[in-house]
Amino acid sequence: MGFFTDTSVCIGCKACEVACKEWNLVPEDGLDFTAMSFDNSGGLGADTWRHVAFIEQRAPIGVQETGVGRPEGAPDPVDLGMPSFEPPGASADGDATGEFRWLMSSDVCKHCTHAACLDVCPTGSLFRTEYGTVVVQEDICNGCGYCVPACPYGVIGQREDDGRVFKCTLCYDRLGAGMEPACAKACPTDSIQFGDLDELRERADERLRGLHEAGVGSAQLYGRDPGDGVGGDGAFFLLLDEPEVYGLPPDPVVTTRDLPSMWRHAAVAAGALLAGITATFLGRRR
Repeated sequence: MGFFTDTSVCIGCKACEVACKEWNLVPEDGLDFTAMSFDNSGGLGADTWRHVAFIEQRAPIGVQETGVGRPEGAPDPVDLGMPSFEPPGASADGDATGEFRWLMSSDVCKHCTHAACLDVCPTGSLFRTEYGTVVVQEDICNGCGYCVPACPYGVIGQREDDGRVFKCTLCYDRLGAGMEPACAKACPTDSIQFGDLDELRERADERLRGLHEAGVGSAQLYGRDPGDGVGGDGAFFLLLDEPEVYGLPPDPVVTTRDLPSMWRHAAVAAGALLAGITATFLGRRR
């Protein structure tokens, strides 16, 4: 089970952030105005399990046409009153009108198929659930923090009071009760979709084809491919620009992928050292 987030229909309402906090009792995370963007939560962390990124770009607004891919008979899009540099048509220079757009994306833990955080956790606090997701058991976490740098996406954070780590559980308790995660339930545009990963991938492929046929050539899927550096993500995205624009690594890898070879080399070196000491000891006895 997992998430498919279609950022092309995200309106930045942050209902997912609020629903996540309310259901999981995630504490308040500051709500500081960064003065850099309308984004007030900044990024994922121990107290922000869902983060809606606001990216402002000087780009033709036509590439985020909300009508693209809308089912026949669906109601027309509404003006949400989102800020812009000036009202459309107000500029004396008609060529400059609309050269600005918002990209919005609700980010979350990717629940990697090959999760390095699981490899480095010494207590078993992090575990793979029967749904294929990765969950932290807060009563077992000892706050060592090894999983924090192991995460290729920078998702996991430690709380300042006791050092324990927290992240999205994909609402493990709700899944057990047969309910969808709170964020997906609260999303008013179905930007966040929850379900079987194979079904979500088919849905994402169809959506991507529709956008490309409509001329949105920049649309791309991120984390969808099981052949990528982490074996595919349990939470993948449809993006309208390069991953770096959204703060996502372009080529994530399992950070513990080299550990087996490192241990093998260390064992060979230790064996060679032991053989040398033994040979020296035996040589002196003669």
